[in-house]
Amino acid sequence: MAQSVNKLLIANRGEIALRVVRTAKEMGIKTVSVYAEQDRDGRYVDMADEAYLLSGDTYKDTYLNEDLLIDILHRTGADAVHPGYGFLSEVPSFAQKVEDAGAIWVGPHHTALVDLGDKITARRVALRAKVPPVPGLSEPVEDMRTLLDFAHTHGYPIMMKRTDGGGGHGITVVHDDEELRRFYTNHDALQGGDLKEYFIEKFIDKARHVETQSGRDSHGNFTVYSTRDCSLQRRNQKLVEEAPAPFLPQEITDTLVEYSRRLFTTVDYVGLGTCEFMVTPNGKVYFLEVNPRLQVEHTVSEEVSGLDLVREQLVIASGGTLTPAPEPRGHSFELRITSEDPAKNLTPGAGTLERIQWPAGPGVRIDTGVEQGDTISPKFDSMMGKVIVTAQDRAAAVSRVRRVLDELVIEGVPTPIPLFKEIFRNDDFTAEGGHPFAVSTKWLERTYLNREPDSARAGQPASLAGAGTAQGAAEAEKDRTETFVIEMNDRRVKLTVPLDIVENITGSARARGAKRPTQPLRGAGLHNVAAAGQSANDGVQSGVIASPMQAVVTRINVSEGQQVAKGDLLVVLESMKMENYVYAPAAGEVTKIFVGPADGVEAGDTLVTLDVTKKEAAK
Repeated sequence: MAQSVNKLLIANRGEIALRVVRTAKEMGIKTVSVYAEQDRDGRYVDMADEAYLLSGDTYKDTYLNEDLLIDILHRTGADAVHPGYGFLSEVPSFAQKVEDAGAIWVGPHHTALVDLGDKITARRVALRAKVPPVPGLSEPVEDMRTLLDFAHTHGYPIMMKRTDGGGGHGITVVHDDEELRRFYTNHDALQGGDLKEYFIEKFIDKARHVETQSGRDSHGNFTVYSTRDCSLQRRNQKLVEEAPAPFLPQEITDTLVEYSRRLFTTVDYVGLGTCEFMVTPNGKVYFLEVNPRLQVEHTVSEEVSGLDLVREQLVIASGGTLTPAPEPRGHSFELRITSEDPAKNLTPGAGTLERIQWPAGPGVRIDTGVEQGDTISPKFDSMMGKVIVTAQDRAAAVSRVRRVLDELVIEGVPTPIPLFKEIFRNDDFTAEGGHPFAVSTKWLERTYLNREPDSARAGQPASLAGAGTAQGAAEAEKDRTETFVIEMNDRRVKLTVPLDIVENITGSARARGAKRPTQPLRGAGLHNVAAAGQSANDGVQSGVIASPMQAVVTRINVSEGQQVAKGDLLVVLESMKMENYVYAPAAGEVTKIFVGPADGVEAGDTLVTLDVTKKEAAK
């Protein structure tokens, strides 16, 4: 039954909240935003018709506080809730509370969220829909024998995946029996672990991650707005997406559309969502999951379809009819602008945005929720915005991205912009050399990241440029430069000199108070990186295990007095919604644990100490 949306509560933050506010305004719908204290000055807060504070300092108290959000729903008289992505967008209990309150849930019914929200139940849905999932077991892990039997039957590598994982969380790739036994030991439920939260799948190497932006309305109409390729990933999380998915034979595209239709029909899905698949080099298509919400990369589907997908969501949620997708027009890339440092294996960082210069011109769209002067907090997502670039075909879009990256300037926090510049000049990615498309889901990590396997084996993040070690940090410090614009014989030129020379010249431009951008925090932060990296490398000798980054401790996997082997999981950290694992760099005995769950730590802070002289008893 049709029910119009008159007042919309947006249960999210940042750029997606701003995105929804804008479409709602165009449709004449009043908006209500919510904000944590850190987001008080957010642009989406100012633009909404009403805004309400979510008191608290954690996700649980603020954006994940279901009862508080329902209370705001009642207080404001809103008749619909848009959950955005992340947070509560896939939580059945919240969707049901909204429905029970008599409001419209802008998304699929809570029963569909139950069917699709757990990765094991989603595999079962796929089997009912006659859509082949990646070879695996659609049951939680029970014992070591089950794991070994599967691994020996299907061969390594395999993946251990959390049933409630999302956004790349909870995925461990295992390469041999030793690693599998170590995983089992680290997560054994008998030791208070979370083993039963995992299931097993075959790891499909060199496959592409291809998805369909799909929609289905309450009248049974179904459409695929576009395909997308999301193979450029780090830590199983997307960094660059494009639409339509390039270099796909028509028969594979037809298969993707048909599989998506079956999945949506099987659970009576009403709304927009994304069906995700792995496509192998030999043309096999395997189901991964259905994301029952709008996704970060919906923008590229909008650009090539010419449709506003938030408007589509609101129309469908109101009982209206979806817009059949037209033929794709042109080609579009989305670059996620995150506060991650490519010189440190894309480790998240925080700080103040001292300067932002967004690109402009034909075919350029900026979706962001931050402004110059904003502080990027380690408590929230590392994504600051998205740059979407569209042109008449893929080659033209690649050229436009290169121009856009030369215009894009962000100072104060690290960003992957330098890495993007390398990627968009790599023939494997651009396919300008005429060879087949070579990018799979592990291509980015194999090509540009994880270049220090020794440091990775020591339990710390690897590094692209060597900044994860004291030596690398020293090199990075030595390479810091400053650029000045000067005129020589009336010709405007740029002069770049090492920063240590600038800092040591008496009467330098800085000393005279010349106005110029402050040196980005990534430069100053290298001192701490050196300390953290030195502690990491000294851990083998000293037994002092330091935090590699500013983060929040989510799990302690050992106890004092416990014997550990090299490579055993010690501590799980979370920084900007990304899990990071700290492993034992050597065998020994845990002598002291300095942190607990929910503690905040800085780069270089001691997490655990080991007595590495007691190796004989460690296994």
